Amino acid sequence: MHFSAPIHRLKRRARLLSRDTGCPLHQALDRIAAGEGFQSWSHLASSAASESPALSVLSRLSAGDLVLLAARPGHGKTRFGLELALRAGRLDRKGYFFTLDYHERDVAERSSALGFDLATAGRSVRVDTSDEVSAGYVIGHLERERCPAVVVIDYLQLLDQNRTNPGLGDQIAALRRYVTASGAICAVISQIDRFFELSDKAMPDLSDVRLPNPLDLSAFDKAIFLHDGRIRMERAT
Repeated sequence: MHFSAPIHRLKRRARLLSRDTGCPLHQALDRIAAGEGFQSWSHLASSAASESPALSVLSRLSAGDLVLLAARPGHGKTRFGLELALRAGRLDRKGYFFTLDYHERDVAERSSALGFDLATAGRSVRVDTSDEVSAGYVIGHLERERCPAVVVIDYLQLLDQNRTNPGLGDQIAALRRYVTASGAICAVISQIDRFFELSDKAMPDLSDVRLPNPLDLSAFDKAIFLHDGRIRMERAT
């Protein structure tokens, strides 16, 4: 279920309706919920709480956060990252999904499976599948558009595959500076080393991030790990 506006805006509508009509706030809330297709406000609230874990993660992210999103192949990291971008409107932000790994058709199919039609979501979500994606490329696009953003980059280990790009450490440092200055939220999708599967750990951690080139992971504020349908968020610094 997708709401016509973020929950806080729906609540504001209810308060204005209550003020303008003189009806009790709980009745105004129920009327707003009915307009969204729910039996009552409590029904709407419970539905919102039970939605995708991506929404819960979004609610825990703050302006200026640089986030690592990591998992082994097949554990949903790209789908999860894409959903963060698609649901950026919940934070009154525009979503950006930059990928070096997928074509536009792949992204459209994954978005459709999440209940989003990219053809009609163009103003609120931007998908970029250019081979030129790098930290500088991303920052350049964001600086031109200058709007509050949730940015997802797919993925870390490909950012410096083009040898004309700066090293991985320099690119992450540039992203660190940009999100701090702009207040953007940026998540970078990452691979987990295959040797994790030989360990006895239930969930990967920062020591399992695949780093073909040196990188100080303390540049990230938070890390999100996915494995076997479970999600764990932790401080990366």
